[in-house]
Amino acid sequence: MSPRVKREYVQAIYKRYRYARKKYKSKILDEFCQVCGYNRKYAIDKLNKYKSAKVKKRPGKPSSYNQPQIIEVLRKIWLTANLPCSKRLVAILPHWLPFLPDLSDEVKNKLLQISAPTIDRILKPIRAKHKYRGFSMTKPGTLLRKSIPIKLDQWNEFKPGFLESDTVHHCGSSMAGQYAVTVDTVDLASGWNEARATWGLGHTGVLNQIKDIELSLPFKLLGFDSDCGGEFINQALVDYLLHRAENPVQFTRSRPYHKNDNAHIEQKNWTHIRQWIGYYRFDNPEVVPLLNDLYKNEWSLFHNFFLPSVKLISKTRDASQTIKKYDAPKTPYQRLLESDHINAQTKLKLTEQFNKLNPFELRQGIENKLKAIFKFAASP
Repeated sequence: MSPRVKREYVQAIYKRYRYARKKYKSKILDEFCQVCGYNRKYAIDKLNKYKSAKVKKRPGKPSSYNQPQIIEVLRKIWLTANLPCSKRLVAILPHWLPFLPDLSDEVKNKLLQISAPTIDRILKPIRAKHKYRGFSMTKPGTLLRKSIPIKLDQWNEFKPGFLESDTVHHCGSSMAGQYAVTVDTVDLASGWNEARATWGLGHTGVLNQIKDIELSLPFKLLGFDSDCGGEFINQALVDYLLHRAENPVQFTRSRPYHKNDNAHIEQKNWTHIRQWIGYYRFDNPEVVPLLNDLYKNEWSLFHNFFLPSVKLISKTRDASQTIKKYDAPKTPYQRLLESDHINAQTKLKLTEQFNKLNPFELRQGIENKLKAIFKFAASP
């Protein structure tokens, strides 16, 4: 008899044993020992432990947050914000609750006081886990590689304007033929994220989208860091960044086959692109303007104004243990307002833009545009 069958047999026999009189319990035990081959004392102990395990409850009084209204509001905001962790969700709540006017004062006060561990307990039954994994598409660009310096200390940049960049391939499970590619960028200081779509990996198309990204940034481009892919390591991008007439941009790269050198943008590739677009193949060029319409409008506003992230403050090693400390979750918009390197006029413009936005309307706009985009999807 297999262990699984024995567990099922214990579950079936337990209720008969529990409510039976003493003389009948003896007969049930005889049957139990004969069927499973257990010692009598071991069989009694197994039935008693099964009973205690089934009636075990969490100690203390019931949680005051375990209310249908609170759970529903948390679920709605959590899903709309694209499944953030509990610490980021705590930072989201004060900025998102004003857009839900039908809530009672009691529910609002409880949600403003809720802690991250409590959110974890409440959302545990409804939390979905995504386990998609991609594969590397970077092809090394040998041209000019030695002339572009390697930089590994990007996390020390506290001035907005230093970008990490990477490409996300919408090729499905095959790299054959042409397909859409997303050029993804993130500012190291603020977390400000911009993305653009292009057709294929031609350096001209990638360069045009980098130029368009620079025009949309609320700060000056000071540095640009990429991997060793040929779409970045080429003379056209070198001339555009390093040989411009005014304010040349620092151009650096990561080490070949060390994707963690660009850990910031690798993380955004997953949270900002893959979790929304998935691993579908887009081999129709008509999808490119649709993706760019999404990236330039609802997508950019939603991520930069309403979704907070944390930044690593320090990392120390104590024997075999690595201790990391992070700051409080903040949105890229909040980090720019707190920066001393952003002028007052830009901060005022960002604030006026923020006051006109509604995260739930932006999310609905994203969903509507994604439906049109997915019509061009070939296969995951």
